[in-house]
Amino acid sequence: MTPQQENPQQQRNLVLFLLVALGLSFVWSNFVSPPPAPGEADAGVQVAADADAGTKGADGTAGTNGAALSAAPSAPQADAPVEVPERSLELFRPEVVYTFTSNGGGLSSAVLTGEKMREQKKVGFAEGWKRWFGAERTPAPQMNVAMPPAGGPVPLAVGIEGATPLPHSTRYLLEEIEGGNGVVMRANEAGWKVEKRVRYEPDGFEFSYEVTVTNTSDAARKGDVAFAWARQIDPEFEEAPSMLGGVGNQSRASCHVDGDQEILLPGQEDAPVSFTGPVRYFGIDQQYFTSQLFFFEGARQGTCELESTTTLRRVKASFPVELGPGASQTFKLGGFAGPKDTDLLEVAPSASTAALVGLDAKQAPRAGLDGLVDFGFLVVICKVLLAVLKASYSVLGNWGLAIIALTFFVKMALLPLTYKQLVSAEEMKKLQPKMKEIQAKYANDKEKQQLETLKLYQEAKMNPLSGCLPMLLQMPVFFALFTTLRNSFDIYGEPFFGPVWTDLTFKDPTYVLPVLLGVTMIVTQRLQPQMMDAAQARLMNWIMPIMFTGFMLGYPAGLSLYFFTNNVMSIAQTYGIRKWLEHKKAKAA
Repeated sequence: MTPQQENPQQQRNLVLFLLVALGLSFVWSNFVSPPPAPGEADAGVQVAADADAGTKGADGTAGTNGAALSAAPSAPQADAPVEVPERSLELFRPEVVYTFTSNGGGLSSAVLTGEKMREQKKVGFAEGWKRWFGAERTPAPQMNVAMPPAGGPVPLAVGIEGATPLPHSTRYLLEEIEGGNGVVMRANEAGWKVEKRVRYEPDGFEFSYEVTVTNTSDAARKGDVAFAWARQIDPEFEEAPSMLGGVGNQSRASCHVDGDQEILLPGQEDAPVSFTGPVRYFGIDQQYFTSQLFFFEGARQGTCELESTTTLRRVKASFPVELGPGASQTFKLGGFAGPKDTDLLEVAPSASTAALVGLDAKQAPRAGLDGLVDFGFLVVICKVLLAVLKASYSVLGNWGLAIIALTFFVKMALLPLTYKQLVSAEEMKKLQPKMKEIQAKYANDKEKQQLETLKLYQEAKMNPLSGCLPMLLQMPVFFALFTTLRNSFDIYGEPFFGPVWTDLTFKDPTYVLPVLLGVTMIVTQRLQPQMMDAAQARLMNWIMPIMFTGFMLGYPAGLSLYFFTNNVMSIAQTYGIRKWLEHKKAKAA
C-alpha cells in the first residue's frame, strides 16, 4: 500500500475511534456512574450550603467549610462557578456598629455611636436665630465612616490585579466569629482563594484585619493585592475651607507613603494620582474623624492611588505578590475607624489589638496615626494650649469656660508688658502737642513729617512700637488656638451655652459673638493713645475692627469667644491701670 492510500484509511480509523470513545463516555456518565454523595460535592458549593445553614466549628469559624476551602483544588475546580448567597451581617460595639456585606467582603457601614459622634451640620443665620426663640434643634446624623459609593469598592474590599485578576466586587461568604467579636469572609474564584478575618476587642475603635491569599491554580502567579477604602460624600455635611468661609471639614483621600503624608482634596487633580514607596497607613481622613488601615509590622513597599471628587473619596493601596501553585501569603493589618482623639491615635495599635493576630508590642510598633492631627509648625504651642484647656475643662466642665480661663491666663501672663505699654502711652501723650506741630508744619511733605516724628521719639527716648508688643506676643497664641480648634476632637461638638452655641469648632450662626468682638475691638482701639494722623486713626479705630469682624464671621465660635474675652479683659486692664497711675500721680503730687 502506498503512502497516499494509507493516509485516508488512517483518518477513517481515527474518526471511528473518536466516535466510539464519545459514545462510551456518554453511556458511562449518564447510566453507569452514580451521582456524587453530598459529602463529595464541589468544595465551593458545599461551603456555600454550610454557610447558608449557619454551620460553625468549635472556634466559631466554619468547620467542614474551612476544611473544604483549605484544600487546594485543581484549576478546573477553582474556576468553576460558585453560587454564594448575598448576605449582610451587623455587629455591635459600644462605640460603633459595623455592617458587613458579602458583596465585596467588606463594610457597608460603620456608624459611630454617642452624641459627640455626629456629622457637623450646617446651621444658617435664620435657623440660628430661630433657636434663640425656642425652635427645635434637629440633631445631625451619626457619623458613618464607611459609606461605599454606588458601584464602587466597599471599605475593606480586596482585589488582585494582574494577568489573572480577582475583582474587588467578588462575593464572599460571611460568618460571624463565635462571641460576636468579628467576622470571617471567604471567596474562592478564578484560581484564587481569599480569606479575610476582622476581629476586635469589646471596646474601642481599633480592629485587626488579616488577609490570606492562596494560589489554587496549578501554575505560578503574580500580581498586586489591592486594598480599597472608599467613601461616598454627602455635600450637605461637608464644606471646603476658605479665607472667609471657615476651617471647613472636607474628607480627603490619604496615604502615608515614603515618610510623607499625601492627601488629595476635590479639585486638586482631575484624575487619580499615585505615590510609590514604603506605605505606612492609608484611608479616608476628615477634620475630626478618620478611617485608616496600617500594617502591624511597619511600612510595606507598595503604591497608593488617591482619588477625590465632590461625591467620592477613594484610596487604593497595592502590594506585589508572587505565589507558586498552592502557596499562600498573609497580610496582617490593623485598622482604626473613629474620632481623631490624639490619646487613642498615639497608642495605635494597642497591645490587645496586635495580640488578635498573634503579635506582641515589640512586633507591632506604633502606626503613627497621631500624625493625622496636624498642628503644623505651632505644634508645641498647640499642645500647651490643649493641655491648659483640658485642665480647665476638668475643673469647669465646659469648654467655652475653659477658653475664657485660657484667655485669663494669657492676659495675666502678659500683664507686666501691658503695664509698661500703658505707662509708655501716658508718656507719649505729652508728645502730642509737638506731634501736631510737626503734622501742621510738614502737612504736604509726608516723608519729612515721618523723619521729624522719629527724631522726636529719639529725643524723648520713646519706642512707638512698645505698645504693639503685647498684641504681637498674642499672635502665636491666636494662630495656635485657631489650629487647635480646627484639629482637636476634644472641642468638636462641645457647647458653650444656650441653644445656638452648640459647637465651639463651628461658626456662630447668629454672628452675635463676632459682632461683640468687633464692638469691643473698637472700644479697645479708642482707649489707645492717638499718635497718628486722622486718616490712620480712622483706619485703626473703625476700618480694621470692621474688617476683622467680617473675617471672623465664618470662623469657629470658640475663636470669637477668645477674642471677645481678650478685648473685655484688655478694656478692664486699661481702665484699672490708668486709675492706678492717676492715683499714683496724685499721691506723688
